Amino acid sequence: MPEITTLKGMHDFLPTDMYVRRYFIDKIRNVFEKYGYEPLETPALEYYEVLSAKYGEEERLIYRFQDYGGREVGLRFDLTVPLARVLASHNELPLPFRRYQIQPVWRAEKPQKGRFREFYQCDVDLVGIKSMAADAEIIAIIYDTLKALGFDKFTIRINNRKILQTIAERLNLPADKYLPFFRAIDKLDKKGWPGVVDELMRLGLTDSCIEELKGVLKLRDVPTKIMSTLRRVLGDIEGLSEMESLFQYLDAYEIPTEYTVFDVALARGLDYYTGPIHETTVDVPKIGSITGGGRYDRLLEIFTGKPIPAVGTTLGLERIIIVMKETGMIPASAIPTRILMTIFDTTTYKKTVELAQRLRAIGVNVALYPEFVKLSKQLKYADKANIPWVIVMGPDELAEGTFLLRDMKSGNQYKIKLTDYHKVKEYIDGVLG
Repeated sequence: MPEITTLKGMHDFLPTDMYVRRYFIDKIRNVFEKYGYEPLETPALEYYEVLSAKYGEEERLIYRFQDYGGREVGLRFDLTVPLARVLASHNELPLPFRRYQIQPVWRAEKPQKGRFREFYQCDVDLVGIKSMAADAEIIAIIYDTLKALGFDKFTIRINNRKILQTIAERLNLPADKYLPFFRAIDKLDKKGWPGVVDELMRLGLTDSCIEELKGVLKLRDVPTKIMSTLRRVLGDIEGLSEMESLFQYLDAYEIPTEYTVFDVALARGLDYYTGPIHETTVDVPKIGSITGGGRYDRLLEIFTGKPIPAVGTTLGLERIIIVMKETGMIPASAIPTRILMTIFDTTTYKKTVELAQRLRAIGVNVALYPEFVKLSKQLKYADKANIPWVIVMGPDELAEGTFLLRDMKSGNQYKIKLTDYHKVKEYIDGVLG
């Protein structure tokens, strides 16, 4: 007998889970489309040569195998490289190109809380614009999306890879050690400073250099304070000029200052970032970043043969849902079946179905219990299925032209005339009651 379980790091999503996921995906999609972004989907499988073009050490996490034709293929690792392949394949697409993509990706890494081997990414990217105005738009989309999902407390951390590269240069690191340097810093939140020190020492940094670096990486504040401090340390470098421009553009979106921070320790692990980078974190629960992205001006050139600037971000659906579940943020409206219509007996069946149809016609989702059983069994089913309301219409109610609407959570019960069936929507929407 086969082992009856899912592969490690992968999950079944039962109906209640799917309702919640669909609810949040719709919210995310609505914000993306408000900003003029268009949908795109790509195949789960890509040629391995495409997937391995620009991931660096993360390449080892790609699910790689030969198909029946002997071709080297892999499951997509993220949605950014497939976007690059699409742009190289479709010259008819206009620039600037705004696209969003909501699909699963696969990574062969060690599963842990908030980290899976199969998970959904919700990507939004703006291609073809060099101006930091594009980066500001992406950050504004992050803010608006999280607000639309119901988040109140979160921090969008922003930095620039060029600043980190300048720091690496001042530390006299050779160019081939820049990316290992970025990846070491990227592990600061996971390993803490002692763990990062070990990696920095392996790169050849001295104790005095590491101590000096520690002081710079502690810089995390509002942009104006960080700018002035970094200019004294690093001079008037390109990375700082970009950040100054970015924050000026960001001011136009009027994002409250408590939601953004200039964080010099932010590095992002993937190799293809070339400019501003950003991640979003929450204080509770401790789960890592729930969004992450940045500017990648050289990735598309690998596929298209010409430099095309690009910036984007991804929202991690799985982590967002974990946070919202643990903090009680999942709204009742995420479960679309609002009412269980009970069936009393054969004498009431026709009128029961008629009432269900009338409610469906005014936009109320109604599940009709499919057989004649005791009312207590039907109520237990509603409770187990998380259906918040129940309608009962027995011979007595039918004789007086009424039905009963019961709130399964509070136990409150309302008698409604059949001719006033539209009031059901007002009760379940919280207008009456």
